Amino acid sequence: MKDTILEQLLIDRAAKRPVVLATVLEGGAQRLIYPSQAAADPLQSDAMAALRDDKSRVVETADGRVFLHAHNPPLRMFIVCAVHIAQPLARMAVLAGFDVHVADPRGAFAAPDRFPDVTVEARWPDEALIDFKCDSRTALVTLTHDPKVDDPALHIGLRSPVFYVGCLGSPRTHALRVERLSEAGFSSAEINRIHGPIGLDIGAKSPAEIALSIMAEVTQVLRTAPRAG
Repeated sequence: MKDTILEQLLIDRAAKRPVVLATVLEGGAQRLIYPSQAAADPLQSDAMAALRDDKSRVVETADGRVFLHAHNPPLRMFIVCAVHIAQPLARMAVLAGFDVHVADPRGAFAAPDRFPDVTVEARWPDEALIDFKCDSRTALVTLTHDPKVDDPALHIGLRSPVFYVGCLGSPRTHALRVERLSEAGFSSAEINRIHGPIGLDIGAKSPAEIALSIMAEVTQVLRTAPRAG
């Protein structure tokens, strides 16, 4: 690998920027392919599929076989409020390969023993989100009906590159949320990024079932929706 390519790859990884290293197997020529290139590279479609699937692959081209090595930032999930649903959701997300972070200003809820293998902070979620630094491999989940807790976090999340934003609440609760966000100056395109009510409609009732529906929707968006890099 050329020093210039290695240096750029290290810069991209440090910046948590998704990138694919394309190597022509017969000859060794290499280049980096980014999601932001649109259709500029003939291997763009295959490279983006490798990033979406988190799976490197070999493809056949006019120049011979090319190995596409997907370099994705780590998957992360930020959960707003350490309510009962957050506990099974955090466990499921960890099993799915996510680095999970939970923020709740109530110290009794944000207790480490309630969330093994998870980072828990007794802070206001919006304050924690600033330090968390959302990226394109982040899922943001809000689990409270309290606007003074949810909305400041959403203000940050909706103007960040997170791949998923989901909010707990009934259709009525979500309609009120949309009104507040519109009044705060958010566009329809920004607001429409929210999955609300959160989760796939599987008839979930218990906290564990609701967590399962959320995790299923996060996975669906991660694996099927195009994402900007």
